[in-house]
Amino acid sequence: MKRRRAGVTLLELLIAVSLLSLLVAGVLTAMRAGMTALARTNSRVIANRKAIGAQRILEQQIAGLMPVAAECIAGGGVAPSAKVAFFQGETQTMRFVSTYSLGDASRGVPRILEFQVIPGENNQGVRLVVNEHLFTGGLGAGRFCTGVAMDALAGVSATQFVPVQTGPGSFVLADKLASCRMLFREPMPPPQMERWVGKWIQPYWPTAIRIEMTPLEADTSKILPTTITMPVFVNRSQMGVYFD
Repeated sequence: MKRRRAGVTLLELLIAVSLLSLLVAGVLTAMRAGMTALARTNSRVIANRKAIGAQRILEQQIAGLMPVAAECIAGGGVAPSAKVAFFQGETQTMRFVSTYSLGDASRGVPRILEFQVIPGENNQGVRLVVNEHLFTGGLGAGRFCTGVAMDALAGVSATQFVPVQTGPGSFVLADKLASCRMLFREPMPPPQMERWVGKWIQPYWPTAIRIEMTPLEADTSKILPTTITMPVFVNRSQMGVYFD
């Protein structure tokens, strides 16, 4: 009788190749799912860090507010026409001098900060942006104001400022917001003590600044922009005269 030769049949080879293919496909699917989950987690961590960083920047900028006076030059003249407290406060616009800047943090020279609420990308929601300009003194700050005029609603004199210009150099502090507005705390006599206003027309600085931000999409898995309330520690006016 003839002995059978040891070997593998074609059917066994096909079964082995099929099992190996299924095993490789399963491993690749698991790796792809893991990489996708890692990418989502990484993007979420980056978004959370950006939100925390932007909130911290806003707090530091407001905490570094400097009570400076600007010598406004009205009508395109060359000589200052009025000396005013340099602070612009509106629901969609805010401008003041701060010791904190994006580039140098609190170690650099003072900067003029311009906050503006603008439409978001593709007109979806709004975003909060900020411009920075080097502060060179009262005359340098004077080019951002045009003088003092009567406010029609309040019936008192108020400082007039030039519009904030935004562009590619503007830094986005908060994006994808349903709404964003700025409020300012004004001290009042008893019994009211204080009130929050949407337009600042007083010749001094507010005692606190509030930025109310509502996210466009409510996602509990992310750190979303929220309301920031910061006190303004201004205890000396540059408009007055002090003696030792």
